[in-house]
Amino acid sequence: MLQQKYGMARSVDLARHMGRDGGFLTVDQDGFLHLTGAGLEAAEKIYERHQFFTQWLIGAGIDPETAEQDACRMEHGISQKSFERIRDAYSANQKQ
Repeated sequence: MLQQKYGMARSVDLARHMGRDGGFLTVDQDGFLHLTGAGLEAAEKIYERHQFFTQWLIGAGIDPETAEQDACRMEHGISQKSFERIRDAYSANQKQ
């Protein structure tokens, strides 16, 4: 959206936009980005998904580089509810 509106988008522009609209980031007067509490919580959830999907794919025989790349795509495209169900089903299956 920013690129379409302004013809380009800098990281600080994106951060300001996300901070205003999503509440995930703030930008200090020197242009440094900082996660808000909500931003940190969202980042931790995404990282948990990333770690899970990477290890899950490696366990399924996918090479680590491909697993890492695929996990990046999977972590953003799945709802929290679906992720939790897959994670819990996988964990239950591992215990058997």
